[in-house]
Amino acid sequence: MQIGSYTLPSTVVLAPMAGVTDRPFRILCRQLGAGLAASEMLTSDTRLWSTPKSRLRMSHEGEPEPRVVQLAGSDSQALAQAARMNVDLGAQIIDLNMGCPAKKVCGKLCGSALLQNESLVAEILAAVVNAVSVPVTLKIRTGWDRNNRNGVRIAQIAEASGIRALAVHGRTRADFYEGDAEYETIRNIKSAVRIPIFANGDIKTPQKAREVLDFTGADGVMLGRASQGAPWIFRSVNTYLQAGITAPPLSRAEVRDIILGHLSSLYAFYGEDLGVRIARKHLGWYCEQLLTDPADTRRKLMAAGSTSVQFALVHDRLEDWVVEARDLMTIVGTIHDSKKEESSQGGFQCPVEHQRIASA
Repeated sequence: MQIGSYTLPSTVVLAPMAGVTDRPFRILCRQLGAGLAASEMLTSDTRLWSTPKSRLRMSHEGEPEPRVVQLAGSDSQALAQAARMNVDLGAQIIDLNMGCPAKKVCGKLCGSALLQNESLVAEILAAVVNAVSVPVTLKIRTGWDRNNRNGVRIAQIAEASGIRALAVHGRTRADFYEGDAEYETIRNIKSAVRIPIFANGDIKTPQKAREVLDFTGADGVMLGRASQGAPWIFRSVNTYLQAGITAPPLSRAEVRDIILGHLSSLYAFYGEDLGVRIARKHLGWYCEQLLTDPADTRRKLMAAGSTSVQFALVHDRLEDWVVEARDLMTIVGTIHDSKKEESSQGGFQCPVEHQRIASA
């Protein structure tokens, strides 16, 4: 897929998520196959950029190209100015947020609240596109509520304004994240415009990604919550979409190294106090995804008061997890050899091992 002068290495991209898609997570997801990874949402109010949170969100050192900054606001000139300043700071794509359903965002007539005012949407998009020389993209929902699904009209406004790609979450603002995402509107949007479309919402498996692409005709998929605690999902989805096969599972040792590397990058980025706190939520997600005792392990990790203690606890628990798999494979191998011997002597056939053992 082409966005401006940039050819994406994959059409499977990471959704911007406040409090999640910081620089360490973006780099990790790109390494694992995400074709694009936008920054956390940054306010267009430049007076707030001096806060520690905003300064961290504006850091892109070491990120692979193209570097994407997502902006939120409701004032067209403020957004245009914020876009220019971020391009000066190294942004190579500007993404505009008109999809966030959070009350504190919509209460300021930002995010998905803008979908109620199509003329303002047109004003904002034109102002930002004309303000910068880099591609501008847009993230929306299907509409404000189910009685006002105007995603097609917003998409047409976006295309006419010079927006280079559009991501659509298959829910209205009123839906928040409840119920199932609907893809009919995304299909209608794809039929109405020529710019690249990313389908977003409830895409949690490679098979679901294929199903959504086939139904909507979208050019790519955007993954959000499915990447939390499982950044390797981009690798799996890419393999399935490109080759139609299930990717060989990562070994437990490989997963261990990814998690420990993620922790190290978080500590280096945030420092001691903030690093240990930010790491907790990621570790909680990893525990839920991987371990049979997530609550017990999570409780111990949440109690760690320093990065060194936290890292040591994670290291030791993951080492045990890796060894468990090795021991299990040894047992399976012994059973396999025994059954083969019995089979050769006229006994019964060796059973097929459980998928969980094979992927360990």
